Amino acid sequence: MSIRTCIVTHDLEESQIERIKEIIPDWQLITGKSPENWLNQANAAEVIAGWKKELKELVQEGNTNLRWLQSWSAGVDSFPLDKMEAQDIQITSANGVHANPISETIFALMLALTRKIHTYVRNQQSKTWHHSGMKLEIHNKTIGIIGVGAIGKETAKIAKAFGMRVLGVRHSGKTEDYVDEMYTSSQLNDVLPQCDYVVVTLPLTKATKQLFGAEQFSLMTNSAFFINIGRGQIVVEKDLISALQNGQIAGAGLDVFEKEPLCGDSPLWELPNVIVTPHTAGSTEYYNQRVIDDIFIPNLKNYVNGETPAINLVDYKKGY
Repeated sequence: MSIRTCIVTHDLEESQIERIKEIIPDWQLITGKSPENWLNQANAAEVIAGWKKELKELVQEGNTNLRWLQSWSAGVDSFPLDKMEAQDIQITSANGVHANPISETIFALMLALTRKIHTYVRNQQSKTWHHSGMKLEIHNKTIGIIGVGAIGKETAKIAKAFGMRVLGVRHSGKTEDYVDEMYTSSQLNDVLPQCDYVVVTLPLTKATKQLFGAEQFSLMTNSAFFINIGRGQIVVEKDLISALQNGQIAGAGLDVFEKEPLCGDSPLWELPNVIVTPHTAGSTEYYNQRVIDDIFIPNLKNYVNGETPAINLVDYKKGY
């Protein structure tokens, strides 16, 4: 009987490795960020934690023993989902790991745009002492959270500390704590005119690709700010640029883009009402700890007991 194999394509602390070994003592466990550590064993692995581009070829060719993949990211839009579904590979995502750091980034962007911190940083570089038209407050304004998952829920909770009115959009329309009014996806256009801040926290799926275009930006008020920490391809970028240049919206905080890295000739780099961050909203000192402790280990216990991994199981039909 061949030895069952589990690969973790990231560097782990020794204590984390020992905890995994306690659950699968008879398995071969291979860890490490470098493909040299695990690539030769990848086709034999039954469980893999951490998707890497080197694994794509194995899945596409069907040359794999893989039964369960634990993603290291919340999004799985870059995976060969059709091939993986055809091979009955279970996928669990890292959804929930990002709730704290990304909600912090959302408010960092909202507050910076509102209180003109981005403008003052530029002024500081040229030693310019100028008021720059500072006047806005975030308190008691309306925020529209487009995609009320783990990140959206934490964002709504924080918004309440600012006395904000919180509108939410989710596919099911199911109510949620800290959200004053919940809408379905089909009601997006009804929400946009009401918002001082529109925050996109959606995954990229067939249904959300290019969801925000010229029509949606035209429905927003010219004093509203647009924040996108979901996926760049949810937005028609040229339409966003046009809305920013023409004053249809007041500004934008963007962590994700249609093509990454953002190309050097993009107007977004130099627009005075835009803050650009390099897809780092989810970065945190606790990332690996949360993936391993909160998601992978509980799911691994289910898996070795012959059960379906329960946390963040991806629905192939939904794409997340």
